[in-house]
Amino acid sequence: MDACAALAESIERLAARGYSATRFLKELGWAAGVRRGPMWLLDAASGGRNRLRGRGFLPSVDDATDGQARHFAGTVAVAARVGGRITRWLTVHVLRDGPDTADGRLSEEAIEFVRLVQAGELPQADAADWVRERLCHASAGDVATGR
Repeated sequence: MDACAALAESIERLAARGYSATRFLKELGWAAGVRRGPMWLLDAASGGRNRLRGRGFLPSVDDATDGQARHFAGTVAVAARVGGRITRWLTVHVLRDGPDTADGRLSEEAIEFVRLVQAGELPQADAADWVRERLCHASAGDVATGR
């Protein structure tokens, strides 16, 4: 299983727990090694930990490293706490992930994911499929079945 599929499965397991939207998003940050408590800021500032190593992301959001699942989950964890506007500023000005880069586009997807979940526009039960459809590279089996 690739890292994008593992990320989606992690989201599916979290959704089944019935957390509030904010807790769901913070818990997702754990996939990036961002703790849930007050130490989250240190984890996020240090880049977290690569708990879901590997590939499997669409070319538009793939920076050719094994850290895209961490990048997405970490950005979700930050945006859930400080909001999309500040998170966007941090990704562009601190991380230097311009909007025209794979990391910049992945950050935007993470910020949009947070907005949708918090607004109730993306039910947690549908969140894993959202990630699969918008971020994950289709496997050969998915292409053969038309998925």
